[in-house]
Parts: sequence; C-alpha cells; structure tokens
Amino acid sequence: MAQTLRLSLANPTYSNLLSSLRTHNKLSLLGRIQRGIEKEGLRCEPNGHLSQMPHPQALGSALTHPSITTDYSESLLEFITPVFDNAKDTLGFMHNLHQYTYQNIGDELIWPASMPCIIDGEMSIPIAQYGYSNIGQLKHAYRHGLWHRYGRTMQAIAGIHYNFSMPDALWPAMYAEEHEAEADSEQLKDFISTKYFGLIRNFRRNSWLLHYLFGASPAICGSFLEGEQHDLETFKDHTLYLPYATSLRMSDLGYQNNAQAELVVCYNSIENYVETLSEAITQPVAAYEDIGMQEEGGQYKQLNTSLLQIENEYYSDIRPKRIGNGDEKPLQALANHGVEYIEVRCTDINPFLTLGMDETHIHFLDLFLTHCLFIDSPRVDNEEFKAIKENQNNAVMRGRDPELMLNKQGKKIGLRQWGKELLTDLAPLAATMDEAAGNKQYTHALAQQQAKIDDANLTPSAQYLARMKADDLEFAQLTLVLAQERAAEFKQPLNEQLNKEMQQQAQQSLMQQAEIEAGDQIDFASFLKQYLTR
Repeated sequence: MAQTLRLSLANPTYSNLLSSLRTHNKLSLLGRIQRGIEKEGLRCEPNGHLSQMPHPQALGSALTHPSITTDYSESLLEFITPVFDNAKDTLGFMHNLHQYTYQNIGDELIWPASMPCIIDGEMSIPIAQYGYSNIGQLKHAYRHGLWHRYGRTMQAIAGIHYNFSMPDALWPAMYAEEHEAEADSEQLKDFISTKYFGLIRNFRRNSWLLHYLFGASPAICGSFLEGEQHDLETFKDHTLYLPYATSLRMSDLGYQNNAQAELVVCYNSIENYVETLSEAITQPVAAYEDIGMQEEGGQYKQLNTSLLQIENEYYSDIRPKRIGNGDEKPLQALANHGVEYIEVRCTDINPFLTLGMDETHIHFLDLFLTHCLFIDSPRVDNEEFKAIKENQNNAVMRGRDPELMLNKQGKKIGLRQWGKELLTDLAPLAATMDEAAGNKQYTHALAQQQAKIDDANLTPSAQYLARMKADDLEFAQLTLVLAQERAAEFKQPLNEQLNKEMQQQAQQSLMQQAEIEAGDQIDFASFLKQYLTR
C-alpha cells in the first residue's frame, strides 16, 4: 500500500504538519494557491463629485463582460481577474484593466478609496443598468430593492474581494491522512466543504487582525452621512473620522442593516449555512411588505418581501462560494457540489497603493488563510458568536487604541498582544511556504505586519489620518489628490496588441448582451416567478 501523507489533523500542530508535507514531497502544493481579485472603484468627476455618466460603451457590457462590470451603481466599476497561482500575475492583469479603463473614461477618475467621493444626495447615485433582458432586469430590480431597504448611499462603498482556494491535489492527501483511506468523489466533496467551513470559523475568530493591519477607511466625506445621526468627530468642515478607527467601511456605518442585525448565519457546517440563509430568503418581513413590489409605472421595487431578496444580500466578511452549473442559484450550487473557494470581503482599498493592494498584502492573506485552514476549528456557540462580533466592531472603530482589549475565549487581552501571538504562530508556516515558493515572500510579508503591531503609525489607517492632518486637507480633497496620482500611473498606454484584444472583448460582450435580449421567450414577471421558485 502506498504511504499516505501524515498530517495529524485530528490534533494539528505546525511541527508535524509541515514536517509531513516536506517528507512526502508535498511542499510544492503550497506554492500553487489559487487566487483572484474583484476590485470596485467609483467613477468620479475631476472635482471629486460622483459621476453621473452611464457606463462607457467602450468598456463593453456590464452584463456580460467577464472582467469589467458594475456593482450597485452605474458609476461603481468592478474589475475582476481570472484565477492565478501567482500574485504578480494577478495584479498585472488588474493593472491592465485599469489602464484600459482610463483610456475610455475621458477626464473622469477612479476614486482610490473605499468610502465614497462627494455625493450630492442619495438620488445622485445612479442605479446600475444591464439592458432589457430578463436577467438584466433582474439585476436592476435587485438593486432597487437594496435602495428601498438600505438606501443608496451605503451601496456606494467600494472594496476588494479576495478569492482563495487550495490546489485540488492537496485534498486527497489530506483526506487519506485523516481517515487512513482513499476518498470517493462524494466523500472528498464533503471533506473539502468541512475544511473550508473550518477556515471560515477561524477567519471570523481572527479577522479583527486584518482590520488593524490593512484597514484604510478611518475617515469619510461628510456628504456620506448628510442629515444622519453619528458619533464621529469632525475635521475641518466636511470630514468625519474617529482617531483610532481602522475601517469605518466595516462598521455599522457601512454594510449593516437593522433587519439583518437579527440574522444569525451559522458557519458550523455547510448544511447549517444553507439552511439559515434559505430561511432568510423565504422569511417575509413586515417592513418590506409595506414597501410593496411595484411602482405605479410597473418598475419593481424589490424582488420579494423576504429578509433577503437573494443570498448575496447577506453582508458578511467572508463567504463560501461555488460556481453553479446552468441555472443553479449560489446556494443550490453549494448544496449540490460543495465549497469551491472562499471569498474574503473585508479588504479596504488602500489609497496609497496603485491598485489598492500589493503583493505583500496578497502573500499575507494567503498565509493567514492557510493557517486558518490547517489549525483546529471548533464549532462556534452563541457566546463566541457574540464575542466575534464585539471584537470585529472594536477593531474597526478603535483598533489602534493602545488601551483596546478584545475577548479571547472569555478573557480580556490587548489587541496588540493577541496580534503578536497570532503572528508568532504564523512564522513556521511562512518559512515552509517560502520554501515552497523558492523565495522569502511570506516571511517578508509577515515581518511587515509585525512592524505594524509594534508601531500603529505604520498602519494604512494611521497613515491616512496623519497625511490628512499634515496637509490640512478634507477627506475628499486628499483622496482626490491621490486619485490624480493613480490616474497619472494608469494613463500610460497599453501595448497595441493588448489594447486591441481588450477592445474586441468589449465588443464581444455587447454582442452577447444583444443575443441574450433577443433570446428571451417570456415576460419579466413570468421570469421572476420562475426564478424565485426554482
């Protein structure tokens, strides 16, 4: 019988885990992590106000283009990379998308921060359009629902979503070690989902560290909260901030909602997750029933009156994902085929970096997520669920406060002390992943984060506030300066061949949209009924 890889996952330690990988020539698998990036960015006018122009036709169809689309707003661009096993290639592709976009948006700028540019009232935020097909109308109607439920302003926030998965070849070896047997396809599917949900639980336990290290939204433009009650401090005339905040984007000011506040989504198993979200999609809410379904002119106000219109309406910092087959909905795909990859959704755009994140950030995320996957991951009970939410909220609102204490297994611990402990735990894995990669990129990424633990002034959130105050600039003024700097970098022309290919891709997406519109056989009301009952 062939010798199996001994990972000792029942009681995992880095010493035996990493030793086993090395002994059985499996280190190369840690060098083949799969990653992709989805990055949002508002189009704004040269004066820093939100663009009112439609999605440029030269960028193709927002409905069908695989790499350049829109999120909530017609002005909120979304750039999507394919899957790469190399951070440099991932960012290189993203850079090309930005260059091509800048060639086709005239004098507009792409806002380089997560919190929005100057907004002239929420009705100045145009809802994204996707054409006249049934699926295009569905996407538009869903966004109308978000408007009526949460307002438009919240939907103008931008971020970076990081998609992560391990190479397929790792899973059979891990299963064989834990079960001392070979897995059939169904067993392997369940095993992978179980391990990814373990990753998610560990991520949520420790994601406060990412807010501290990479949060880059400690201040906002006053127009974002125009007429709203808040507890933020004022800088100059039009800037709101908190002195120790790391990521206001991830606070109650950002992706939060009163109705969703009572929603407890369980990550203890894929079955629990699918069940709790499925209930939310079918559970009517009186306030949403009061909104109604259609305006007098026939425009849909929302897709349904449930707590969630669709699964994607649930705002979370991390999601299990699976690309569906055919007409499968996301939850159906998960239930039928298991978890394919993980989507990390808590990453702010760093306005000081060309693309909002860099290779060092990617390498640390890979290290952090791999750690979360390999270590033990007990189920989360109600008490820990509350502690996780409390830790996350404290980290985003006052993460750099030297007096801040977090809740670790029912005991108080300083954020920096806990952070030092976590980074120490990561060191053996970083060395092994360096060995797999043939360089020191993970140890380097770890060292950079250790420096931020030692000195909070090195964090992006601290650097932003320091620059804002040193230059005596409003949030909108400083971010506009940074937007102009980014534009100068991106306005370098693409090579002729690549530019031609991207033009062709844009044209092809427009033709695909036209084909979809021509192929619809039923009216939208019938389509929506079928979609919701599928």
